[in-house]
Amino acid sequence: MENKSILQEITEVHIAMDLISFGARMQVLESETSLSRRRLLRLYKELKGCSPPKGLLPFSPDWFMTWEQNVHASMFYNIFLFLNKTQTGRTIEHTLMAYKLYLEQCINYSAEKPVLGFTRAWTLIRFIECGMIEHTKCCTCGGVFVVTATHIQYKQFTCRLCCIPSRAIKKSQYNNKLTVCSSVSN
Repeated sequence: MENKSILQEITEVHIAMDLISFGARMQVLESETSLSRRRLLRLYKELKGCSPPKGLLPFSPDWFMTWEQNVHASMFYNIFLFLNKTQTGRTIEHTLMAYKLYLEQCINYSAEKPVLGFTRAWTLIRFIECGMIEHTKCCTCGGVFVVTATHIQYKQFTCRLCCIPSRAIKKSQYNNKLTVCSSVSN
């Protein structure tokens, strides 16, 4: 029987608890911890009160390239990069810290649910590690954004904040009307 460190196991349980609280799928839990599937299922049921959702993980990098998703994914990834440079620890710990900071920004500036779920954020890091997604600077504002290989082949990349699609403006106007209507009715 293999001797496991009790402290290491406690660390793994805390990471699993954080992952579950952010809504990570079972595949993420199994990949990032050394806990058995049975223990992870039991922990998930204790914390959430139900079984984990079933299904495949996101598998297409194209999701990250639409305008709103790209802005949120880029914001998360820039936070992750900063933490990776300034702190020691495992990648999953930096991912968790970056996601917490990302959520704080979303809560401060939006009444809506965050665009980027934890499983998508984790998948983004995996896509970048394997080269499916890269990051590049916008030629207009200088911000760093995530892009696929097809987008990076253009020498002059312009981000979605500098070149906002018309549907983004309409959505923003619609949300402003809802906010005004709800404040007037109260």
